[in-house]
Amino acid sequence: MIITNSNTIASKTITQSHGLVRGNTIRARHLGRDILAVFRHIVGGEIEEYTKLMAESREQALDRMCADAKRLYCRAS
Repeated sequence: MIITNSNTIASKTITQSHGLVRGNTIRARHLGRDILAVFRHIVGGEIEEYTKLMAESREQALDRMCADAKRLYCRAS
């Protein structure tokens, strides 16, 4: 199974589409990280704690999207 956000895939013929999949997540921040982030915001620069939190959230949402795609595929088979 190939998961894509495109209507075409180079050198492939799409024979079935199983629908739209979603992968959502919301992460809570940690109070200690928020305090550190405030200090970093004051002096400027990247807030690494938030960057890491965003990357973790994106990975979890992608995992959930793949699981939803597999569920749709198995239901259609």
